[in-house]
Amino acid sequence: MVSKVYFTDLRSKSKQDNKVSKVKNLFDAANFQNFIEEGDLMAVKLHFGEEGNDSYINPVLIRQVVDKIVALGAKPFITDTNTLYHGSRHNSHDHLKTAILHGFDYAVAGAPIIIADGLKGENWSSVQIRGKHFENVKIAGDILSSDGMVVMSHFKGHEMAGFGGAIKNLAMGCAAAPGKIEQHACSKPVITEGCTLCRNCADACPESAFEFSDSGATINYDKCIACNNCLGACPEELIRLNWSTMEEFIERMTEYALGAVKNKTEKTGYMNFLMNITPECDCLPYSDSPIVPDIGIMVSKDPVALDKACYDMVNKQCGLENSMLKHNHLHGEDKFRALWKNVDGRRQLEYGEKIGLGSTKYDLIDIS
Repeated sequence: MVSKVYFTDLRSKSKQDNKVSKVKNLFDAANFQNFIEEGDLMAVKLHFGEEGNDSYINPVLIRQVVDKIVALGAKPFITDTNTLYHGSRHNSHDHLKTAILHGFDYAVAGAPIIIADGLKGENWSSVQIRGKHFENVKIAGDILSSDGMVVMSHFKGHEMAGFGGAIKNLAMGCAAAPGKIEQHACSKPVITEGCTLCRNCADACPESAFEFSDSGATINYDKCIACNNCLGACPEELIRLNWSTMEEFIERMTEYALGAVKNKTEKTGYMNFLMNITPECDCLPYSDSPIVPDIGIMVSKDPVALDKACYDMVNKQCGLENSMLKHNHLHGEDKFRALWKNVDGRRQLEYGEKIGLGSTKYDLIDIS
């Protein structure tokens, strides 16, 4: 199957051709209106950004999709799930405060915010997928209850997934906390030699998983939930990801993406923003310099095809100097493998196609 992916660049010369208009035009070109019915409770799935991060999608652009949904007689709400790590979005109270701080209040975004997995990540239901890694996945209750979704993703690099786009937004973004734990269960951190017994890792760990002896710190993996709070806590940078498990992590993540849309495959559309293409996730409390110039916006009804088209488009660009990208700057060279040499994000695409999430084959239709 060949899926349609619609693209517009960011060049603007008039009010009729600004970013606001481009978002609306892409919505229409992809015929998102065909799967939205009057009265539908429509989830607009996005990422509000960790406090201190500023590369999340501009809420003014989110508003354009919200207005389109309202004009069709449906009822949109903007949504995300709470984080596994302890930051500014770990519970719904803090999550809502962060969302509003970043401009996603009703006056700007035009829709109420609903944190889909509840106050403490306890609102979820099991979805059967019968995958290689999971028989069932734990998806946020209000994602499942919605009649349809428009998934709006900031396309960027990611330390564990290689890149983050529509698939990751579905997978980690639609899972409740127990589901996030399941996805991360194979990728718990490791400690290298040289521990100075500063115990910063213990202070950062919400599960008291660190134990100490004269020889240094060890991790009790029965307690560890792989939230990775500890990675940035060690002043010697001795706590690291277990790179050998990343392919399995990506497969687990992709199976969760399948579960997130199982009950609404035909009522979900995807929009990726290739702007501020940072090397790392918006879950971090900062935004590093972009690795390539801004490119445009893409939409599709197929998350695999959309992410594949975005991956290809980023790699066609010339890499930016003075960024985290230290090699593979030339047109056609893989920017994400240059950033994260131990992770091949293309596994999201290959495995997503294998399990029926979408197709890696696409026709790119430029409506610029």
